[in-house]
Amino acid sequence: MIKRPTSSSARSDAVYFVKAAAVGLLVGALATGFHSGLEIIFSHYATLRASLGGGVTPYLVSIAISSICVAGAFLLVQRVAPEAAGSGIQEIEGAMEDKRPLNWASVLVAKFFGGLLALGSGLVLGREGPTIHMGAMTAEALSRSHDISPADHKGLLAAGAAAGLAAAFNAPLAAILFIVEETRRQFPFGYRTYMAVIIASILSAAVTEELTGIGPPLLVEVTYVPVWSFLLLGVLGIFLGALGVFFNWALITVMDLFQKIPAKMRWVPALAIGAVTGVVLNAFPDATGGGEDLVHDLVTSHYGILALLLLTVLRFGGVLFSYASGVPGGIFAPMLSIATCAGLAFGVAAISVLPIEDEFRAACAVAAMGGFFAASVRAPLVGVVLVMELTGAYALIMPVLVTCTAAALTAHHLGGRPIYEQLLERTLRLSGQPTDDEPDKTPVQLGTRES
Repeated sequence: MIKRPTSSSARSDAVYFVKAAAVGLLVGALATGFHSGLEIIFSHYATLRASLGGGVTPYLVSIAISSICVAGAFLLVQRVAPEAAGSGIQEIEGAMEDKRPLNWASVLVAKFFGGLLALGSGLVLGREGPTIHMGAMTAEALSRSHDISPADHKGLLAAGAAAGLAAAFNAPLAAILFIVEETRRQFPFGYRTYMAVIIASILSAAVTEELTGIGPPLLVEVTYVPVWSFLLLGVLGIFLGALGVFFNWALITVMDLFQKIPAKMRWVPALAIGAVTGVVLNAFPDATGGGEDLVHDLVTSHYGILALLLLTVLRFGGVLFSYASGVPGGIFAPMLSIATCAGLAFGVAAISVLPIEDEFRAACAVAAMGGFFAASVRAPLVGVVLVMELTGAYALIMPVLVTCTAAALTAHHLGGRPIYEQLLERTLRLSGQPTDDEPDKTPVQLGTRES
């Protein structure tokens, strides 16, 4: 006999799904407001620099503005919500493991306004980290309206995080898969929680698309590539796998170096990083910002190998120091731009020595985005789907899958570990909380709720 749900359980499901829907709608609106605020800041800042003409004046003004913004974002985070630094994804995972607190109000304030200051200054950080973290905090605020079980509570947190990612990239399917792959250890899989993630992701992306009217944000027009070129894309995946492992190691290393600076002086590197950003904004603007708008320009332009490699190095170093400065910001978008530069360089080199069409460059760029993501985050399916939704290049599903698989396998055999797993372990170590290798003797309560 098939067990049918009772009327009480159906009502309970309906109430829970209404909460998930509210999360999706609110997060979509909040993320759209955050993104619109950033666009206004970017536009006015660029107009100001252009109005200053040539000479040293634009440099001095940009140094002053960017350094003050980055230092201000750092101080805001430190005084209001230290856990709002960085992307926040590791904080969500820690909370779902009952090891990190959830101070939703202070995090929302620090993440929103600190994110506007930090990202608006030109740092090499993405907007998706703040929207994911703010999405989970929005879900936390709504979850406190009624008593719910720990599993349902964690399900709403995951739904809020997914809604934030869906709104950031207009990629609801990738957001759902991100919860499946990235939080597989923490997420309480069940009918209610899984459907909550789907509902919140769909509605958040729908709100964003309705308010902004945009389709795939990184639209790339490319047709099929020859099957024999899959071998080249596999080689590209091997290279990206090694690069992803190195990126994870370098990010943690730079963060640990910054941690050695006395606590009262950590605003100084934030100020210095902002000043350097102000210089680069004028000297080489493509090396600044999250890179969301840069990807399409890179694919449609014809940069040489040396320029692409230089841009790869500059953006690679930029995201390391930007993230380590302790301000709000994500690494997804910068990773995509780094991968685009590296993939285009590989494609240009391949075209110069092999009888292959010029659009293979674009195929390499799209495949590289997924491969680098798969190597660093170790979520290959998310990498494939995210790239498809971002670029609209669905004809490249097989090539991207080849590159992502090769990158993930390479990263695994090189001993690499997922970046957010490493960031969470680092956060727990610095806060004195036990990691997976240590017994949990002092569980953290999530706000006012016992979990």
